[in-house]
Amino acid sequence: MDVTQAVAARRSVRGFLDRAIDVATLKDLAVKAARAATGGNIQPWHVDIVHGESMRSLKQVMAGKTERRERETPGYDVYPKEMDDLYRARTFAIGEEMYGRLGIPREDKRARAIWFARNFQFFGAPAAYFVTVDRRMGPPQWSDLGMYLQNLMLLAVEQGLATCPQECWAMFPQTVEAFLTTPAERMLFCGVAIGYEDPDDPANLTRSARAPEEEWLTVKG
Repeated sequence: MDVTQAVAARRSVRGFLDRAIDVATLKDLAVKAARAATGGNIQPWHVDIVHGESMRSLKQVMAGKTERRERETPGYDVYPKEMDDLYRARTFAIGEEMYGRLGIPREDKRARAIWFARNFQFFGAPAAYFVTVDRRMGPPQWSDLGMYLQNLMLLAVEQGLATCPQECWAMFPQTVEAFLTTPAERMLFCGVAIGYEDPDDPANLTRSARAPEEEWLTVKG
């Protein structure tokens, strides 16, 4: 597989098979991804791999929290408080496509909430990465995290694995940081579910569209 193929194949998978991944593979992907570009060679990422009994324990903790509808102070705003209609429409469209494939109508708020809670079960994935960063880092270093994560997900594709980057974990930073025993000077950025795709899960039929290049590409000669 070449890079072009991996980029085209990568997508967010929301249904995984109950099939374990060897921890050596998980570590190998994490280490290889660290060749990501990083301004000034700061390398601001810190990565925790969760699998096996630790994964089962975290899923149990989160099942209790979602059942009780507990809330925490988010670590940051996943989406801007104010978004132009163009961006809002894109977010709305992908959500409606997915829920449509799942057969959950817009007015069934309870069913949608129950399905959303699957985020915190990693959609059944057997393992996950959590990425944390020093709280003193700014937007340039956060962009470095994005480049690390892209490397990680493309390398996973090469290995026949599927991923789902999950900024939703920013909704439970205190729980995750306590679970990982994250030092106080670091904060949670996101999680990444990883595993083998369940081809029979209807959520995995969703394909996000990309805007035509005329909307965002300018070429000056």
